[in-house]
This record gives sequence, structure tokens and C-alpha cells, in this order.
Amino acid sequence: MPDLPTPQDAAEAALFSECWDAVLSYADLCTSGSSAGTELAAEAFTHGIHAARAADFGARNTGRRIPRLPWIPLLLAAVRSTAASWEETGHGNHLDPDLRLWLNSDKAARYVGPPLRRPLALRALRDMQEPDAALLWLAEVEALPLPQVARRLGLDPVSAAEELAQVRVLFRDRCQRNLLDTPMSPDCRRFARLLDAVTRSQGAEVPEDLSRHLATCVECAEAAACLRLYGGISGLPAALAGGVIGWGGLAYLERRRRAAEAGLLGGRSEAGINTGLTIGEFRPRIGRTAIMVAAVIVSGLALTVSLMPFDGSGNAPSAKGGTTDGKPVVDPSPVLPSGLTVPVGSTRSPAPRRSDPEASPTPADKPDPEPQGTSTSAARGETPKPSPDKSEPVSCEVEYDLVNEWPDGFQATISVTSAKAIDGWRIAWSFRDGQQVGQMWDASFSQDGGRVTATAADYNRSVAADGTVSFGFLASWQGKNTAPFDFTLNGSSCTS
Repeated sequence: MPDLPTPQDAAEAALFSECWDAVLSYADLCTSGSSAGTELAAEAFTHGIHAARAADFGARNTGRRIPRLPWIPLLLAAVRSTAASWEETGHGNHLDPDLRLWLNSDKAARYVGPPLRRPLALRALRDMQEPDAALLWLAEVEALPLPQVARRLGLDPVSAAEELAQVRVLFRDRCQRNLLDTPMSPDCRRFARLLDAVTRSQGAEVPEDLSRHLATCVECAEAAACLRLYGGISGLPAALAGGVIGWGGLAYLERRRRAAEAGLLGGRSEAGINTGLTIGEFRPRIGRTAIMVAAVIVSGLALTVSLMPFDGSGNAPSAKGGTTDGKPVVDPSPVLPSGLTVPVGSTRSPAPRRSDPEASPTPADKPDPEPQGTSTSAARGETPKPSPDKSEPVSCEVEYDLVNEWPDGFQATISVTSAKAIDGWRIAWSFRDGQQVGQMWDASFSQDGGRVTATAADYNRSVAADGTVSFGFLASWQGKNTAPFDFTLNGSSCTS
């Protein structure tokens, strides 16, 4: 598993946090188990960030804008391409069986084939200015409430709805231009301008010959979904998710919608860099069966919109059926991989226009670890019950590193070197100034007052003699932020 890229500043740390949650959510859909999902997410996240940084560096040197997707869809596309790499290199057994079939089909080949043959929504979103594309994606696919989107992107909340409407029209315009640039059969070319005309008005009546054509031509049906700006979740959101992400797009879309409807996003701080953190809290979980049923319904609606246009009254007629192309749509708890130096709580992008995070529910049929960034006891209003320490005294040295600090928040890492080999560790320390840990990676944690206890993850519980274990966290502070004290390893005091 690769070491994830280190954020270059507080703004990039917030961006990584926002993107990691989305990447892990989609990677979980693509794999057959939570551990494989975390590994796929880590590899895709690393490749995607490095590729985006290289592209941005090249753009600065040449002075030319290089079209690219906004950060979240860019990294979701990296998950898809990394999954394809797994399949090619003999690691496909870790992927969802349906995804493996899709990766070996003509549908997947469209995403890496000639640019003019790629999905219309993907090409149109990439052609837009990144701030406009980000606004469209956050509002339509990530399902963030518009006031949160406005705060994240630095928009005026009063005019955000009007700007979103303008961006939708801009996306439609890009889709129409790309459609006319696409190599088409004479039959499709004949219907292209008619399709543009009838999709502009919700009440427009579709000619019978166009309706028959849309029922048999997948690419024209896809274009109809992109050009029609109404229809709720089965309209533009489904066109974006299906066209940009590909396999599992509708399941991912429904997963984000259900999380928002359950209030899993509303409990987080919306002040972004002003708070810097998400303080641990209990979050309800969404029933897996209910979400899977919803995903089936959404997929059916999407198929209806794609293949059967409107009926003159402005409503889409019912289709014969439809199923999701993904797994049950429940978000995993963000259990982060070893070596992660990316905070997973504060959410802002490098541009000074993002701040709000998202949360993910936990799968009901997978191991149910405590969500990262949620205090195991304090988040539920309970007093932590320390387990009896039966381990032998351990001689240890600790190094505390304040990586970054901003108003109200900071990022830090802790490294502990043990003189003896240990199997399972518990590291505790105390804060003097009321600091509160909000997110932690490479360990789970609980906090009781100023006392914080970090517990090993499954993959780093064993430490060799004279070996070092490290983990990081995000926390909030007010007034003063002095270094912690009274470090212990499995109950034994450590030398700072």
C-alpha cells in the first residue's frame, strides 16, 4: 500500500479530507471487502493526487490551462482506473464481480478510448472551468445543501441558486457542443438537432421516430439525459454520476443522497478553516436493505430517463425495469490505511472556496469498526472504561510533532519507540489546554476530558524491539495550544 501524499498546507489538508471520504466511499463499492476497499482507495488517492499535481505544475510552466475534472470526480476516476489496473495485473479477485465484468466490456473501454468517443458528461464537465464544474458536482452528485456548497466555494449564499442554474445551462451547452463533435452514424446525426430542441422544454412533445431511436441507441439516450436539465435525481445527477464515474455511478449517487437525507452531513461544522475540525459525535446508520432498494429505484428511474423521453405532460413514462450497477449503497467508516499523513476531518480545497465536509455511514454487513474521527465513548456521551493493563512494563520514547496549526485547529503526529517487542499497543497522553481530538489515522481513539488514548489498528498492532509506531490526528484548540504531557505505552510512562 503506498504512502499517501502529505498535504502541503492546511488548505490542502482540508481538501484531502474532503476527497478521501468520497474516494473511500466509491472504492468500497468497487471491492469485495472493507480492507480491499481501503487499499484500493489509498492507491487511487495517491496516483490521482500525484497526477493532478503534475498537471497543475505543467500548466503553470506553460501558462496554458489544461482541462481537468474537479478534485472529487478526478479522484473517483482514479479509483476506476486503479481497479482496471488491478484486474490487468491479476488482483481482480479483490474487486466486485460485477465490476470485473464491466472492466472487460466495451463500456469500460469508452473511458480510455478515443477522446471523442468518451461519455458525453465526462467530456462536458472537463471542458468547464473548474470552479463551475465543482459547483455542479457538489450540488448535484455529492448532494450537499446549497448553503454549504456556497460556503465551501466562497459564493454569495443569496445568489448561489442563480449561479447554479447558470452552471447547469453551461453544462448543457458543453454537452451539446461535444455531441455535435462526436462521430455519429447518419441516423444519429439526423436526430441530434431535434434532440437538442425537444430537451430544452420540459413540456415538449417527442416525435415518435425520435422516441423509437432513443429506445434503441444507447449513446443518443445518454445524450438526452445530459441535455435535459430537469427530472430530479434521475435527470442531471444520474447523467453526471453515470457518465463521469462509470460503473457504480448510480449506487454512489444514491449513497451520497441517503447520507445527506439521514443528516449525516448536517452534524459537522460548516465553518471550514475557522474550526478546522469535525469533533467526534454519534451518527445514525442507514439500513443496508433500505438503501439497496432505493438504489434499485434510482437506477430504474435513470433507465427511464435515458431510454424513454417525456410524454408531452412533462413527465417521463415508466420503463420496464432497471437495476443498480453497484453494490448496496452504504458508506463505509473511513478507516484509514497505514502511513496516511492526510487528516480526515477538516474539509477545504486549495482554492479558498471550500470548507464543508461529508460523512459516511457504516456498512451493516461488514466489520463495524469505530468511525475514524469519532471518539469511541465520548462521542456517545459515555465515560470510557479503561481495560485492565496486563502487559509487562515497556520502556519507550515518544516524539510529538506539531505539523501544522491554524486558528482553532492543528495537525500533529506522535511517534513512539518501544524497547521491547509488543503485540498490541495503547498510547495515552494528556492535554493541558482543553484541546479536543476530532480525527485520527493509523489508530482509533477515545478522549475523557484532557486524557486521550490511541489504540492500535489491525495492521500496525505489532511493533518489533526498538521499533517505532506513528499515527496522526487533527484537533481543536482555544487560547493556548501547549504540547501534551504524561505519555504512556500500555500503562508504562514514556520519555518525551
